Amino acid sequence: MQRENRTFDELTVGETAELKRVCTADDLFVFASASGNFNPMHLPGYDLDHDGRPDEVTAPGMWVASLISAVLGTILPGAGTLYRSQSFEFLGRARAGDDLVARVRVTAKHDDGTVTLATSVHREEGEEELLRGEALVTAPSTKLQYEEQDMPGLVVQRHRHFDALVAQAEPLPPLIVAVVAPEEPNALGGALLATRHTLITPILIGDVGKIAAAAAELGESLDGIEIIDIADHAAAANAAVDLVVEGRAAAVMKGHLHTDELLRAVLRKENGLRTGRRLTHIFVMDVPGVPHPLLVTDAAINILPDLATKVDIVQNAIDLALSLGIEQPKVGVLSAVETVNPQIVSSVDAALLSKMAERGQITGGLVDGPLAMDNAINVAAARTKGIVSPVAGRAQVLVVPNLDAGNMVAKQLTYVSHAEGAGLVMGARVPIILTSRADSAKARLASCAVAAIYHARTAGKTRAGGEA
Repeated sequence: MQRENRTFDELTVGETAELKRVCTADDLFVFASASGNFNPMHLPGYDLDHDGRPDEVTAPGMWVASLISAVLGTILPGAGTLYRSQSFEFLGRARAGDDLVARVRVTAKHDDGTVTLATSVHREEGEEELLRGEALVTAPSTKLQYEEQDMPGLVVQRHRHFDALVAQAEPLPPLIVAVVAPEEPNALGGALLATRHTLITPILIGDVGKIAAAAAELGESLDGIEIIDIADHAAAANAAVDLVVEGRAAAVMKGHLHTDELLRAVLRKENGLRTGRRLTHIFVMDVPGVPHPLLVTDAAINILPDLATKVDIVQNAIDLALSLGIEQPKVGVLSAVETVNPQIVSSVDAALLSKMAERGQITGGLVDGPLAMDNAINVAAARTKGIVSPVAGRAQVLVVPNLDAGNMVAKQLTYVSHAEGAGLVMGARVPIILTSRADSAKARLASCAVAAIYHARTAGKTRAGGEA
């Protein structure tokens, strides 16, 4: 973007400028690192009230005030402006997620080349004034036209959402998990790591020799862990389902076997784990810079889902999001466009899913579509397109058109945006933990945490309702 400053001679009394900015949690971490102000009130994840819940994050007053500097230095007067003095009166508090507007207005010009400006910052919704003051600056004397610098991006590489999920799951009773074919180090290591964090109690089912060899390679002990020696993968998967049917296990975890072998046992007609819904896969992703977990579905099971399958995909994702504490999940149904085009099937399906949610055929969340990826997760992009919706720009669940798109979205987030992804299959009687050989230890641990939290929340509801 080309910028042009306003010299002292060009400035007129009454001239105004403004800059809009969304306050994100990562802004607060960057400010803390740059300023040295590590007041926990201004950092996500702290429980200052000791009530077991993280407190609402309040932006530091000087971070809000810094938005005034951004207007003065880049817009009015612009490049070449130097501060002489600045007063502030703090009238309210900004919080992570707020849309803010910083404004300046020229109130006086002085013979020494200085300019006085009234300054303020407002919360855009409701125009609540958070800060007001007065700035005295030396205005630029030389005219400058320049291209706005392409600043290097800052990525705050934290996986705070996964840390929070693990912390939430650790106090729960360990989830008894039938782990199928944990016969290589990655598959076994994830189960043992979750065991150390008290998230699960594993029952290992597979070739006992290969399991022991994997443990030896990891330098881990299997003392006290139940192992069922079944070398054949199909038979091991059936044994895992039997444990669930018998009430001895409350989840199934994929080890070193093909996904279809595991799901074939889950879907068997006799004593399987069917519920009447389609099995659907959900990635729970912790994306640096995104202030909430991002659920992506379906990226692993349903290749070309029809509308009926997409209904189950959406409902399963909403149910999981609710169990994770997202009170009213915002579901963005993705397409290549944000308007309905009869030639683009995904746009038509998205509109139908949105209407079905309005009519109560999908419950528990807000569903909107079609949305393109940018205006589903970026408020500014949604505004640019003129999309007015509680979901647009704020989606917590992304429903993709097909498996190809979902796989690409998930891997792009992982390998370009440095995200971690936990994987769970929903739609069966119990959660199915689906991990990949490429998953990190953090992702495997988070997958178990998500399953444990979901089981605890849904089991509690079932007991309360008196259902079998």
